[in-house]
Amino acid sequence: VTLHLNPISSVHIHQKPLVFLLNSPLPLVWKLKTERLAPGIRRVFFVSVGSVVQFEKGNFSLSAEMEEKLFPEKNEHLLQWAQKEYGAVTSFTEFKISRNIYIKVGE
Repeated sequence: VTLHLNPISSVHIHQKPLVFLLNSPLPLVWKLKTERLAPGIRRVFFVSVGSVVQFEKGNFSLSAEMEEKLFPEKNEHLLQWAQKEYGAVTSFTEFKISRNIYIKVGE
């Protein structure tokens, strides 16, 4: 699955840390495509067991981290866990089948 990350239209270059929880019942290769995300900013990608994130070459991969995590099975429990762990969830999306996911990051 290719994850496309771009800032919202009112933000020229996104310069804040990000945390993504990428959960799948089957192991996946998450390919990252980014535009206009500032280099050197911490971005963390938690993936379900057996999954990996392929970062684009360049500065982005130097400050991005990937970690396997055993997530709760049901989405409601995953959302509750994320809220407890991080205090807030700004976006939650579920797809049954997808090859490309487009996410706008920003305020």
